[in-house]
Amino acid sequence: MDKSNNIAHARKHSDGTWVEHLLTEHLEETAKKAREFAVAFGAGDWAETSARLHDLGKFIPDWQKHIRQGTGYDLDAHIETLGGKVNHSSAGAVLAFERIPCPPIASILAYPIAGHHAGLPDWYPGEAPGSPLPERVSKENDLGKLDDHDLVQVRKINEARSFLETQLPRTPPLGKPDWKKWTDHLHLWIRMIFSCLVDADFLDTESFMTPENNRLRAQHFTIAELKERFDCYMERKQSQSPLTPINRRRNEILEMCRTKAALQPGFFTLTVPTGGGKTLSSVAFALEHAVQHQKRRIVIGIPYTSIIEQTAKVLKFGSDNDVKIQEIVANKEWLFGETNVVEHHSNLDPDKETHQNRLASENWDAPVIVTTNVQLFESLFSSRSSACRKLHNLVNSIIILDEAQMLPPEYLKPILSALEALVHHFGVTVLLCTATQPALSGTLGSQQAVFQGLPECREIVDNPTLLAKDLKRVQIHFPSPDAAHLEWEDVATEIVKYKQCLAIVNTRNACRTLHSLLPEDTVHLSAFMCGEERSDIINEVKSKLRSGSPVRVVSTQLVEAGVDIDFPVVFRAMAGLDSIAQSAGRCNREGKLNTKGELGQVFVFNPPQAAPPGLLRKGEDACRSLLRTQRIEELSPEIFTAYFQEFYAGVNDFDKSNFTRDLCDEAAEFKFQFRSQAQKFKLIDDANQRGIIVWYQGRARAVSSQEYIEQLRRIGPSRNLSRKMQRFAVNVPLHMHNKLLALGMIEEIFGFFVQRSPGLYKAGLGLLPSPEQWSQEFLMI
Repeated sequence: MDKSNNIAHARKHSDGTWVEHLLTEHLEETAKKAREFAVAFGAGDWAETSARLHDLGKFIPDWQKHIRQGTGYDLDAHIETLGGKVNHSSAGAVLAFERIPCPPIASILAYPIAGHHAGLPDWYPGEAPGSPLPERVSKENDLGKLDDHDLVQVRKINEARSFLETQLPRTPPLGKPDWKKWTDHLHLWIRMIFSCLVDADFLDTESFMTPENNRLRAQHFTIAELKERFDCYMERKQSQSPLTPINRRRNEILEMCRTKAALQPGFFTLTVPTGGGKTLSSVAFALEHAVQHQKRRIVIGIPYTSIIEQTAKVLKFGSDNDVKIQEIVANKEWLFGETNVVEHHSNLDPDKETHQNRLASENWDAPVIVTTNVQLFESLFSSRSSACRKLHNLVNSIIILDEAQMLPPEYLKPILSALEALVHHFGVTVLLCTATQPALSGTLGSQQAVFQGLPECREIVDNPTLLAKDLKRVQIHFPSPDAAHLEWEDVATEIVKYKQCLAIVNTRNACRTLHSLLPEDTVHLSAFMCGEERSDIINEVKSKLRSGSPVRVVSTQLVEAGVDIDFPVVFRAMAGLDSIAQSAGRCNREGKLNTKGELGQVFVFNPPQAAPPGLLRKGEDACRSLLRTQRIEELSPEIFTAYFQEFYAGVNDFDKSNFTRDLCDEAAEFKFQFRSQAQKFKLIDDANQRGIIVWYQGRARAVSSQEYIEQLRRIGPSRNLSRKMQRFAVNVPLHMHNKLLALGMIEEIFGFFVQRSPGLYKAGLGLLPSPEQWSQEFLMI
């Protein structure tokens, strides 16, 4: 190879020869891609400029030596820099401050350029590791004294001249002359530019280094083609279903969704009781809306992985029944198919994940994405290039938030701000979809914890109150607000009166206590069990329900959403009204009792202990407060509005991550704490939890976690193996994890904590520590 050419990457052929990726070609192609991505939200010039400058430091002779040695090319090359590392990200950021005399505006380019590998930096030294932006580009953190050492070297390279003279952006921030009205949204606009840059960088590098992967991308149906398949599927489904009252109402909901799709993009709500066909109707709205308003993809955010798996199966195959899916695949009569629906969540079975799914998960370039709220919202506040890479593909999309009441209250302020930014500046339509619609518009909270929520949302259902009455399938029996607390023995006495019954309680301790008082064949279901066993048990329960066999289940609230089970009777420990409604959704779900002129029965009771302190307790208190002022006979939209207003009034803080301080207070000066906010914005607090891989032999698939543990012990961890073991993990509090470790009941293997003691896990009960002197403490969570 001609070493006078500056290279960005080098790849070795199977025959031992080398092929080079010229740096000028990489910068030009990355800039072209980045511009194409950002044009969709009016920032093409910003993304193009950041891409042209992002690898400017690779022109430095020391870096050229580094790349040749790092790939094995020119093994005699020598690097005389500290630690053998050459920083190539700062030169372009320094040039931005040098050429743009206004530092705040220059930082728009400098953040993405400086962070395209290490992640978006903070402006000030903060809680997160890593150098802040001023320190990256200046001497003594003084922007008047730029550190131009690298630029001096780059200016000596003729090939770099056209990039050094790159035309600067002219579009105002956010693409709006009055951009200062929207300073709370500037952080997301910069993150979107960063997304365009890093995805373009990844893709251009991939096309050179692994062209076989690059060829697999973008092999998807268009939205219009998916809509055609969906319409055919729904027409066939409707023709094969009897025209029962509930199916008639489902058809009406479907048509309302299609009709309202013509409305202008923005915020919508779909308030449909459980069993009303909410999932397919919301997708019908999204497809119709996408075709009429040129939207590019549908992103479905869901709170639980169990709902994701179920939803993704329906969208891929038109069914979530594994046996039926095999027939569908054999006959090639699927709905959207596997290549057009991307599941992106941590619990995805690697044996069922295709290579295309893995690639599309990296940047969400498929037409339908089904993901977790955690993945969606943590990415919107992330600083890492790998997490932010997908964000620009949210532009001109439709986001369906299923079970919208599950949005975590302590993060509502940043979440609702991000949703508003997506709608106002990035062409997104948001659909809040649930049977228990939260009150997210207008003023939320009380006293010090007050903020403005979403603008008014348009409801798709013409008369949700009437719909709730028409789809009524249960009668709910509430205790009086000040009724006495029952003992568990009293609750057990009532449960055994019913052949098929589900009881839902608030804690794992309560679940195990109540279960111990019931007949031996009673099913126990809680987060003390690994995901694989929970799936096995739920499948067995469904089978018994279908056959009419006796089955009683005691469960924590993990069955309240996304678990498609249908009991005639449900007992629910007092909780928030939304939780009670979700529990009621597991009762007479298909309306079979209605055909006999009956309703399912839901009994709410006061358990021996109140819900644990925190949001669960606040929900219970809000429900009791509501019961003191009115009699709840119908689960109407109005009653949920009143409940959520009461609930949010009791929330102490809607901004747990200090979003306002980190990303809004100095936004007009473009001073952001990107990395610090990303470190604090965690919807799942896993800092005080540890996962333990337990011993469990799967029933349905005959898989054993002990085989995976031995594989880990023999050959070490891999991405595929860790994903498989995830199905056998049980999370416990950190202090309990440390006790189990000290007692020798678990051990560490390559960073994974796995079961060591045979008595630690028992099928049917889950994690069961043996030392009696502290077992009760273990259960009190």
